[in-house]
Amino acid sequence: MKRSVFFISDRTGITAEMLGHSLMAQFEDDVDFEYHTIPFVDDQEKANNAVTRINQTALRDGTKPIVFETIVRPEIRQIIRNAKAMLLDFFHTYIDPLEEELGVDSSFRVGKSHSTDDLQAYDTRMSAINFALNNDDGMTTQQYDKADIILVGASRCGKTPTSLYMAMQFGIFAANYPFTDEDIPNIKLNQGLAQNKQKIYGLTIDPMRLHEIRNERRPNSKYSSMPQCMLEVREVEALYRRENIPFINTTSRSVEELAVKIMADTEIERRIY
Repeated sequence: MKRSVFFISDRTGITAEMLGHSLMAQFEDDVDFEYHTIPFVDDQEKANNAVTRINQTALRDGTKPIVFETIVRPEIRQIIRNAKAMLLDFFHTYIDPLEEELGVDSSFRVGKSHSTDDLQAYDTRMSAINFALNNDDGMTTQQYDKADIILVGASRCGKTPTSLYMAMQFGIFAANYPFTDEDIPNIKLNQGLAQNKQKIYGLTIDPMRLHEIRNERRPNSKYSSMPQCMLEVREVEALYRRENIPFINTTSRSVEELAVKIMADTEIERRIY
């Protein structure tokens, strides 16, 4: 079965995508979803164009698309409601009962959830991202005293995307350091890591999955060979156990889940919400 899904927003569409994907994931074993995002639907012309696109998709598929929307302005929402689709309004599903409970009216302000009104939060996010980029893949260990966390592990086990996600989503100052072939078999913490051992959190991965990932990058090389992947994973995990470093297997976890689990394990508080 195939169904088209639209995420429509008057801003970036990130909120609609995040919530919508979480819901649709519950049905992906039985349904093949085709996703479309239409951001910045902030005037009536754009709303009418979005409805036209949705209706054309309905005609093509022979079934109603599913539309998740986070539109604030009532006149634009009304246009979207004319689409030949199943409509799910995330925003007003929760705004109306919250207004009743709080006893105040919503400001109905477009883009509030992703605005830069909170300059401190914005600056924190940018600083965290710059820190993650400057301290990626062990480029330097000189700033580890400023890190909230230092992710370590074999090359291509998920350190960089997890570090960047923690920076962008939560304002966490995350560095990462790779253990390479040169570190094997006498793998140990270098001086920069040893001095900040309390900040270290390890990542590991199934050797077969690591082989698959590396083979896309450097096919038929020692780096991507199965014996090398098995060796590195084994040695890195042995280091974690010797040094009492907490670690997590990234094989079947999303970057979102990894970030939140690591923060929960280490009790790191998010700097932005």
